[in-house]
Amino acid sequence: MQNPNEDTEWNDALRKLNIIPPKEKEVTEDDIINLVEQTVQQKTSGKNLDEMTLDELNEKEDEIDEEEERLFEEYRRKRMAEMKEKLNLSKYGEVKEITKADWIQEVNKAGDGVWVIIHVYKQGSPLCSLVNQHMYNLAHKFPETKFLKSISSLCIPNYPDKNLPTIFVYFEGELKKQFVGPVALGGMNLKQEDIEWMLKQIGAVKSDMEEPPKHEIQDMMSKAVRDSVLNNDSDSDGY
Repeated sequence: MQNPNEDTEWNDALRKLNIIPPKEKEVTEDDIINLVEQTVQQKTSGKNLDEMTLDELNEKEDEIDEEEERLFEEYRRKRMAEMKEKLNLSKYGEVKEITKADWIQEVNKAGDGVWVIIHVYKQGSPLCSLVNQHMYNLAHKFPETKFLKSISSLCIPNYPDKNLPTIFVYFEGELKKQFVGPVALGGMNLKQEDIEWMLKQIGAVKSDMEEPPKHEIQDMMSKAVRDSVLNNDSDSDGY
């Protein structure tokens, strides 16, 4: 007798006439994984596998049928590897204060694959304080990147105040980019998104930003005053 599940023109014709039942759906590995997840979800009050901790996965192992045990163990190993990798990458998450004595160890010897962002600043400077606040937020957002800060007089002797704030970007101990002074950082209009975009362009953070931030039109009166001061300074230089 011919197998009704075979792929033949005759069987296709019989199925269309409802003489034989529809072909049984082939069970794939994805189907089995879905079955495992549904089984665990039913036994854990609706929790998905990817929402469970390793302890919960271990507790539920005995409740899984033998035919699902291999896939379950494979899934658990995968989850352990993912969690370990995430833990290794997310080992910073804060802005650490350093001095000149720490520079080589914290910056130049940061390690393979490590991006280091260091803000050189001066206490009492409003713009430096603003950059520090943005740095704190970005450090929490991108814990796989190492964020540092250092008072200029304690890390680079005789570093000019006009160059502050300064952001240095290192990768594997080598300087890749530097943003020096108020103009390079956009002054007091600097937003957290601006720094994030700058760092994303270099590759220092894994940001999901797809385009640079858009800012509102500058206040024309402030711009006029600033331009007037610059013009007066230029005229004075001519005497």
